[in-house]
Amino acid sequence: MSRVRTALTKVLRAVVGFLLLLVGIAGFFALPASFASYPVVPPKEGAPRWVRGAYHVHTTRSDGRGSPQEVARAAKEAGLDFVVLTDHNDFKPPAPAWVDGVLLVPGVEISTSSGHLAAFGMERPLEGVRQWMPPGDAVKAVAAAGGTAVLAHPVQKRNPWTDDASAREAPGFELYSADTFFRQAVSNPVSRLLPAVGAYLGNPGHGVMLLVTPEPEPAARFMELSRAHPRIALCAHDAHGLPSYEAVFESMAMYLPPELVPAPLPKDAAEAAARVTKALGSGRALCAFRALGEPEGFALSVVAPADEAMAGVAPDHRDTSADAVPDGTVPERREAKVGDVLEVRLPGNPEEGSVRVQVWGDGKLRPDGRSVELTGPGVVQVEVWARAPGRFFGTEWRPWIVPSPVRVVPRGPGI
Repeated sequence: MSRVRTALTKVLRAVVGFLLLLVGIAGFFALPASFASYPVVPPKEGAPRWVRGAYHVHTTRSDGRGSPQEVARAAKEAGLDFVVLTDHNDFKPPAPAWVDGVLLVPGVEISTSSGHLAAFGMERPLEGVRQWMPPGDAVKAVAAAGGTAVLAHPVQKRNPWTDDASAREAPGFELYSADTFFRQAVSNPVSRLLPAVGAYLGNPGHGVMLLVTPEPEPAARFMELSRAHPRIALCAHDAHGLPSYEAVFESMAMYLPPELVPAPLPKDAAEAAARVTKALGSGRALCAFRALGEPEGFALSVVAPADEAMAGVAPDHRDTSADAVPDGTVPERREAKVGDVLEVRLPGNPEEGSVRVQVWGDGKLRPDGRSVELTGPGVVQVEVWARAPGRFFGTEWRPWIVPSPVRVVPRGPGI
């Protein structure tokens, strides 16, 4: 009996010692987190405010920790205007509603036999949709209902999208996902999870931002699919309440430029929701990791020959990010031609060396660091990254502003 007690005592001491070690490591990162400075890019005085909100959020209607009312309260505290709720297999969500000054927009995350499909903006009921249905049928059902289908966390190890044919049909792709970042950290507990947990104790926003460590697989898959036809890039909060809704909402958001949706949103919830979902589905909304700075003022402009300038736009320049037409709708076309140059207009007042332009696909960054030459037909993804506070002292590069890609088409004969 004494041997058993001795063995149990040793095991208990080992467990306690291990837990104390973890607490100590977490505390090691909590102290510098309290000195982490945000935003990295200060805002510019007088910049017009853009409508902003959260996309892909779960509540107690599925596996979220907070009720819709609690989610709305957290969004209000974080300064958001809308939240797109996408509870799992919630095929009859509540109608759009203003709750505590925040627009709650109905959506759904469908569990198919080949992965999860987020959907929003349905104008008609989803017909024949059920859990574990074939992926292609789910994509078609969303399109038939007038909605936008989005591949949810498509390369995540736990719930990847495994059907190639339907992947090529869905217009949306979650390029960055907070839930995927968290799961990546869990698989790297010492190098990524503990620093983030420790930082979260001292500075919740910094703890969430430490999880933002992009990996190459989502970008590679996204670019592959985008070459087939224009693709919508979205950043998914995929928020369940842990980390807290408010901390995740303060760290990132989807933004609707004023040319898409002027602020404030209409008081009629149905009309406001229609405008938000149309803008999100247009490919002209953009994502920003807002802890690093607000994106108001960002734009991609195409420098093209004067004889190709678009009607109503100053010669030689076309804004690819926000081409509104008089009736308030937004054209789906977002493209330029081989040989054009994309000029990146940065928002705020970034310090020298604090931001950089990242380019993937059929384009190359010019020596000025602020313009991109389009080198061949295909697609180009242009993002702005910022030098953010690191895991201890020091800095690390993280994505800041993420628009959808620009399709690059060949020039016509003689051009």
